[in-house]
Amino acid sequence: MTPSKPGGLFLTPGASGSADHPVFVRLEEQLDVPVERYDFEYHRAGRRSPPKAERVVVEVTEAVTAFADRVGLATDRIAVGGRSFGGRVCSLAVADGLAVAGLVLLSYPLHPPGRPDDLRIGHFGKIDVPVLFVSGDRDPFGRPDEFVARVGAIAGPVTTVWIDGGTHDPKNKGREQAVVDAVSDWMR
Repeated sequence: MTPSKPGGLFLTPGASGSADHPVFVRLEEQLDVPVERYDFEYHRAGRRSPPKAERVVVEVTEAVTAFADRVGLATDRIAVGGRSFGGRVCSLAVADGLAVAGLVLLSYPLHPPGRPDDLRIGHFGKIDVPVLFVSGDRDPFGRPDEFVARVGAIAGPVTTVWIDGGTHDPKNKGREQAVVDAVSDWMR
């Protein structure tokens, strides 16, 4: 759990997804804090393929700052994150110095499918905020045992929630509410 309740939540989609992801919409409807569902510039421009995650960090940092200003909070009162690519970009921004209340990482892409040695964790040691990982227990981007072996590198407190039977997409039929409940509980 986070030390104090975040005053807002900023969410970014997966690489080919949008801010209208059903889980994001439900979170906006069900949380009692402001929620920003943010589409990356490349997506708004009609491109389906994202740039490298590291190239989007500045965009996320600026968007989080603008959201915090709009809702009258400092960025360190906002939890940030998202699904897959979007969560990874937010985690890189936090490791790069973006001050936030915590990270909400849905279906974090620990590694590409079938390439468990190609880990995307080099920045974990620079993350010192509370982190929530919510993933399907059948996600080819990272199994529960792979996460358990790697999240210890994060300095902040880590909470992991595994969605039974879930794959990489947390909107798997009948599982959306489990993801929303996990995020809602953690935000409280």
